[in-house]
Amino acid sequence: PVLDSEDAWLSVEGPVSIVELALEQKRIHYPLVEHQFVLCTLLYATMRLSLKGVKPLSLFDSKGKNAFFKDLTSIQLLPSGDMDPNVLSLRQQFLLKVVSAAVQTLCSSQKDREVSEEEYFPFEKGKNWPTLAADLAQYLQISEDLVRRHYVCELYSYGMDHLGEE
Repeated sequence: PVLDSEDAWLSVEGPVSIVELALEQKRIHYPLVEHQFVLCTLLYATMRLSLKGVKPLSLFDSKGKNAFFKDLTSIQLLPSGDMDPNVLSLRQQFLLKVVSAAVQTLCSSQKDREVSEEEYFPFEKGKNWPTLAADLAQYLQISEDLVRRHYVCELYSYGMDHLGEE
């Protein structure tokens, strides 16, 4: 971009402006940032829902694992559309675990009275874990419908038919 400045500012001496420093920075590779975001979301879901026996890096192939340790400005080979069926199976199991744990947590909090997810997770206003799992399914190449069906089945199995109907 072209930065126009007034003549009075051209004679000013001192450190380089923050705008000029920002323009000199390398541009980040956005798909690599998205890839990092998916890992962070998986780790957060694992921690927040207390999922046991989850190995987050096993949910990525070798290209995906290598991309985590590269500079965000570098253009890396990211996983392509062809995935190992074992990795896809692990991803699917993980997402179903997230949905099951979220429903179980919600249902255990509603034994005594009606409590919404927002009230149970007060610091996570609007954080709907099953919806988050369905959104992650797109990134992880898993069918969203499978995750949503599992969510409805879990709601019905815990006796929350009114939510399952919605």
